[in-house]
Amino acid sequence: MTEGVEWALHCCLNLAWVGPDRAVTATRLAAFHELPPAYLNKQLQPLARAEILTSTPGPRGGFRLAQAPERITLLDVVTAIEGSTEVFRCTEIRQQGPLAGSPELYRDPCLIHAAMQRAELAWRRELAGQNLDDLTVAVSRARPGLPDRVRRWFHEAAG
Repeated sequence: MTEGVEWALHCCLNLAWVGPDRAVTATRLAAFHELPPAYLNKQLQPLARAEILTSTPGPRGGFRLAQAPERITLLDVVTAIEGSTEVFRCTEIRQQGPLAGSPELYRDPCLIHAAMQRAELAWRRELAGQNLDDLTVAVSRARPGLPDRVRRWFHEAAG
């Protein structure tokens, strides 16, 4: 998984705290975590295409959440950035090498592939079962006062 997923999730969390009435530029979101603005902007574009964020052009433009935080799952964000392709790709290497047998030996699914599919399904279920609102609540409990500090930082920057 790329660092873009981490960046996207942090930006979504910050936008949830800033609120739906204020758009935040990619440059400002990048400044908050000292990230490269151009690269972060490239990570935010797929979120807009997936309708997780909205993008508004102009001097008062920027990004904001397109939906309520409870409607955005962590899987939605991961899928927007990484795509929905399976993480593990079985290439059937068991059919190669010095012990490779005849094709009828490989009618049953590869057990490594089956194990990896189960693990990925569990991972995706866990991400689909958590939404951005769950994350804001968990972070707020772990770091009391953080949402207010984040809001102030973004509001002061907007002047």
